Amino acid sequence: MISKILEKLEHMITLRSLRARLFVIILVVGILPSVFMCYGIVSNYEERAVEQRIAAVQNQLVILANHLVTNTYLTNYQSEEQIYRNSREVINAELEMLSNLYDGRVMIINKNFKVIKDTYGISEGKTIISEEVIECFQGKVTSSYDREHGYIEMTTPITDTSVVSDDTDKNAAGVVNGVMLTSISNESIVSTMEVLNRKAFILEIIMIMIIVALAIVLSIVLTRPFNRVTDAINEVRAGYREESISVPDYVETVHIVDAFNQMLKHMKALDDSRQEFVANVSHELKTPMTSVKVLADSLLAQENAPAELYREFMEDIVSEIDRENQIITDLLALVKMDKRAQELNIVSLNINDLAELILKRLRPIARKRDVELVFESMRPVVAEVDEVKLSLIMTNLVENAIKYNCERGWVKVVLDADHQFFTFEVSDSGMGIPEGELPHIYERFYRVDKSHSREIGGTGLGLAITKKAVLMHRGSITVTSTEGEGTCFLVKIPLTYIATT
Repeated sequence: MISKILEKLEHMITLRSLRARLFVIILVVGILPSVFMCYGIVSNYEERAVEQRIAAVQNQLVILANHLVTNTYLTNYQSEEQIYRNSREVINAELEMLSNLYDGRVMIINKNFKVIKDTYGISEGKTIISEEVIECFQGKVTSSYDREHGYIEMTTPITDTSVVSDDTDKNAAGVVNGVMLTSISNESIVSTMEVLNRKAFILEIIMIMIIVALAIVLSIVLTRPFNRVTDAINEVRAGYREESISVPDYVETVHIVDAFNQMLKHMKALDDSRQEFVANVSHELKTPMTSVKVLADSLLAQENAPAELYREFMEDIVSEIDRENQIITDLLALVKMDKRAQELNIVSLNINDLAELILKRLRPIARKRDVELVFESMRPVVAEVDEVKLSLIMTNLVENAIKYNCERGWVKVVLDADHQFFTFEVSDSGMGIPEGELPHIYERFYRVDKSHSREIGGTGLGLAITKKAVLMHRGSITVTSTEGEGTCFLVKIPLTYIATT
């Protein structure tokens, strides 16, 4: 069993799997942040560049819009007077220069939504009605970035501050007589983005190569302590060492090693217990057989033994055979309970009736030993239990209380319950159990007073069977005892059985 557990533990910390996981974790933790960082830097640059470009162009457009108002460009764009022609030519030149500077297009729209100036010269005289233009006539400056078509579009109101209208917004100082609709190219931003993307890609490749190399080195270095744990487990499994192992490199290895050492200690204790159990079983089974052989040899050695002696010896032989049979029966019961596949036959049972039936069977034994047997039921109790095993619990406890009692003693059985558990208490006025012996009373074949136990026919398995049956019901059993005064066993079992998966 220890070998199988060691194999499972070794499989759990297989270095190849552990290194692969560490490698993947380091790659993910290292690469993903670098990729997101590069993407965030490039994306943030694009947003920032667009904002700055819009702000710079918008400032120039505001200045140009003021020139349009100052030179009455909107109201005298068709005038043939020299002074207006000159100012219009200056304004047109500024519009062309702005258009060429930003590789864009500027359109001047009057309050009738008619284009009076287009730097491309293709939309003059046409009418433009759009959401942006209408909002701009209401005093709202708009801008939008079209990444797909590669341009930035913005509107600038041409406001005459010398005139105030009741129809205008209360926060506006003047009347919007026209709109400047401007589209500028984002080619310079795109070019810069392409350069940044190339550099970011190269940087990502370099970072990935560095992270991969670092992941390989760290996965090897970090798993070295686990390699020592695996080697130690292999040594224990091969039988080269039995002492505890120690690998104090990491908190994780300390926890694994501590758990392994505790498991190893527990398994050694189990092996020792099994060896002792086998030795005890051999001894207990051999003793009655030895007695039978001695009795039979004694009869054979006497040629003319009287019939009375034959009868006496045969009674002793039958007694030893009965004792052998009882030991085998208890062993079989204990083995069945030890099997994990063992299931309880749960039924809803009247515990009061069962207790009275068991005490009725045991009263002849109590009268034979001059022991008073008292039953006290505090309330009716119905619970979901295995009738056979609960009978075994009650019978063993009451029978022990009778057998290990003093002359003219008493045994008191109390049945009680609350909303969740029922209790079965057996107290007696017997010899009691020394305090140092209490932790061992549930061990197989353990006897407090072996000579006295043999006289009354005990096998040393009763309490072990009792505790196992109680635990199968998800209950508990406790004992208090004073040497020379008596002992009290208290069994506590749930009223409703809860099956474990």
